[in-house]
Amino acid sequence: MMDDYTLPFWIYLVVLSVFVGGAMKKILASHLTTAPPLVAWLGLACCLYSAVRTRTSPATLPVRGKAVFVTGCDSGFGKATAKQLDAMGFEVFATVLDLSADGARDLQRTCSTHLTLLQVDITQPQQVQQALLDTKAKLGPRGLWGLVNNAGVCVNFGDAELSLMSNYRGCMEVNFFGTLSITKSFLPLLRQARGRIVTISSPAGDQPFPCLAAYGASKAALNLFTDTLRHELEPWGVHVSTILPSSYKTGQASNHTYWEQQHKQLLQSLAPALLEDYGEDYMTETKELFQSHARQANPDLSPVIHTIVQALLSPQPQARYFAGPGIGLMYFIHRYFPFSLSNRFLQKLFMKKKLMPRALRKQSGFDLNLGLHNNNNNTDNAEEEKLKQL
Repeated sequence: MMDDYTLPFWIYLVVLSVFVGGAMKKILASHLTTAPPLVAWLGLACCLYSAVRTRTSPATLPVRGKAVFVTGCDSGFGKATAKQLDAMGFEVFATVLDLSADGARDLQRTCSTHLTLLQVDITQPQQVQQALLDTKAKLGPRGLWGLVNNAGVCVNFGDAELSLMSNYRGCMEVNFFGTLSITKSFLPLLRQARGRIVTISSPAGDQPFPCLAAYGASKAALNLFTDTLRHELEPWGVHVSTILPSSYKTGQASNHTYWEQQHKQLLQSLAPALLEDYGEDYMTETKELFQSHARQANPDLSPVIHTIVQALLSPQPQARYFAGPGIGLMYFIHRYFPFSLSNRFLQKLFMKKKLMPRALRKQSGFDLNLGLHNNNNNTDNAEEEKLKQL
């Protein structure tokens, strides 16, 4: 017998097929010259999807008696999640890097006694193990219902060739190895409760965002690990979900001083020949574009927090959640459009660079001068031929 929400979902599929079919027909008929109408059609289809899924979702599971461990609660998604879960009645274990910092003090001041603050750097195995022992002591014989892997970092920015090896290692150490360490350590408690793992990742782990190679590579490794874990934990009754947010103001995103320091460090660390090839003005433009993108990011974190709660309490959580406007459309274009078009869409959406690297600018100027010189020579030769004929 079908569930009450199955029939409307199939109706949604039929309606979505009509929209997508019409969009593809427009593509073929106009040879990709109707981009704005196409985006409007797909946007409407995504909105219809969200509305139907929200309406047809089954009732959520009860909160009572459930404990959740959340990493990276100093600020951003982690801090907001810890507050929301505490307000809902969860027993919350929230990790911070510094118990005396503003974020930790705010959680202590505003949350109930059911929230436990733990000072944990997820890249330090001893601190992870101590957090596990502290959590076990509080839980007693109970298992852990949820693990929210939120802690992450975006170290530096810039072209892949310009990114320092320390940047690649820094991103991998936190975003991948740190999350891996936490997850492996707490899995016995999660299996005991047949609970949930919710990991905050990024579209940069699936799509080639310009100037985010170090960050994107670490998130790509995290995505693959999470997808593999989902299959392996299914027999244990543990559900694994990945959340892919759009652009939000979190962490150091709006910290002007932080980005200036990162930029200065990069300039000082690059080999002189590499700095000459790219040019300081090229790298400065990249920094300014990142800062502009950060200023335009959404300060309202509620769509992501709501999605985390949904993944923790839904009887049948999704494998992947798109949290925020435009993410579903971005993935649709990435998956179904030709690479040349999806790549161009991504570049226009994220980094609208105007400058080329200095060496390419010089080369372009040389080619232009050479072309003008050749044209002048051709004109002179043509004049000589005419004179000979006379």
